[in-house]
Amino acid sequence: MSDVVSPWVQRYAPLIPGGEVLDLACGSGRHARHLASLGHAVVAVDRDPEALAAAAGPEITTTAIDLEEAGAVWPFGLERFAGIVVTNYLHRPLIADMLASLAPNGVLIYETFADGNAQFGKPSNPAFLLQAGELLDWARNHGLRVVAFEDGVIDTPKAAMVQRLCAVKPDFPRVAALLPPF
Repeated sequence: MSDVVSPWVQRYAPLIPGGEVLDLACGSGRHARHLASLGHAVVAVDRDPEALAAAAGPEITTTAIDLEEAGAVWPFGLERFAGIVVTNYLHRPLIADMLASLAPNGVLIYETFADGNAQFGKPSNPAFLLQAGELLDWARNHGLRVVAFEDGVIDTPKAAMVQRLCAVKPDFPRVAALLPPF
């Protein structure tokens, strides 16, 4: 697993307003560390205790939770997080509750595998692959404003078919969504 911060997360993380950030399915904490370096208190969640041990650090609270086990419920309250970052993870039953945990001016940064990824290897199970436009549907259905969206093939850290979204809640100021040019 790569320890390199996703370019998508790196580009859009500066939009996250001050406050606590959730790194969901954080793995060894590459994004948790990056978010902490930007001054955020980070809640890093994963089901793998070894990965969480690697993710632990200053301003990072690690929590071992298996959100896919039978009877699992979303453990976080409404409007808690200034930002939520998710990469390489998809568990659709969580989406509505996860998005409800985003603060009124919060930022969602999501990047994971999409339909068509089987040509590059795993994951290939449709349960773990976003369908065409699925991230855009989430944004539309949950009142988020899309700042950026991509759907296509990436080459690094390995070839994969992905969808990427940066979306904000309604109270996020439009002027704050402007980034420096590439």
